[in-house]
Amino acid sequence: MFYSVRHITRFRYSSPVRESVMEIRMQPRSEGPQMLRSFQISTNPRSQLYAYTDHFGNAVYHFNVLKEHAELRIEAQAVIEIARFQLPPIALDLLEWERFNNYNLTHDHFDLLEPSKFALPSPALAAFMTEKNLAKPEGDPLTALGYLNTTINQAFDYESGVTQADSPIEHALTGKRGVCQDFAHIMIAIARSWGIPARYVSGYLYHRPKTQDRSGPDATHAWVECYLPSLGWVGFDPTNNILADERHIRAAVGRDYADVPPTRGTFKGVAASELAIAVSVEPTQAPVRHEDFLRVARPMATPAPTPSMPQHLYHQQQQQQQ
Repeated sequence: MFYSVRHITRFRYSSPVRESVMEIRMQPRSEGPQMLRSFQISTNPRSQLYAYTDHFGNAVYHFNVLKEHAELRIEAQAVIEIARFQLPPIALDLLEWERFNNYNLTHDHFDLLEPSKFALPSPALAAFMTEKNLAKPEGDPLTALGYLNTTINQAFDYESGVTQADSPIEHALTGKRGVCQDFAHIMIAIARSWGIPARYVSGYLYHRPKTQDRSGPDATHAWVECYLPSLGWVGFDPTNNILADERHIRAAVGRDYADVPPTRGTFKGVAASELAIAVSVEPTQAPVRHEDFLRVARPMATPAPTPSMPQHLYHQQQQQQQ
């Protein structure tokens, strides 16, 4: 399956600002069944883009705009190929709990067992776990995570605007409302309390016609990946009560949202700012390979052999490479 993703971010300022510095994590990852086929970013005002890979393996672009500007627009476009997912089994054996040990886990996994900025224990989280019988997981880890996924989905209403990007999980826990970011943080905090490494996934979701997805089709999406030694990373989407599948397009992973915001930046100036976002994810055709554009203009002829043929061909090759 091929998808075309278009992600536009626009910042408007009440008065001109200068020296905007911005970091972008919008490039879909290439790993597992997901393969990035093309990606490009444009900015207005135009700026020089630089890139690096962070310690989670995410592609990070950054740039600055030195001249004064009252608006900054960032547009990212990508084509992604996603192969058919191999669905996990319905359950694992109970010995899976014993496999969370030093033999099967690395330092990267242990880092995802610790509290992080947005996914951390709190009295409100403890009360929710007690209320929903989540203090101690029941059954094998995969079954327990599936139950947790469903419990969060049923316990909270999806409502945009009731929390912000920097809201702690207490806001969603006390109000019983939130968005995908809140639900992902709650699930991560609980999974880690069970001793299961869990990470935050930022990306996109393709909304099929007539699906019952609660998340909006015109926004980025977030879900959770939990590490099971027998299976590897398994994705859970508590917002929609489903497993991550070929509709989920992964852009970045981290401990929580603080590690993977699609945009993060600052500017110099005294101004109020307005943020507008537009996202579209649509099925598309397979991109044409570069070789498919080529047309043989002159067929290769077989030259008559001569004593100096090897030297002649070597010289010709050298000329072509130069």
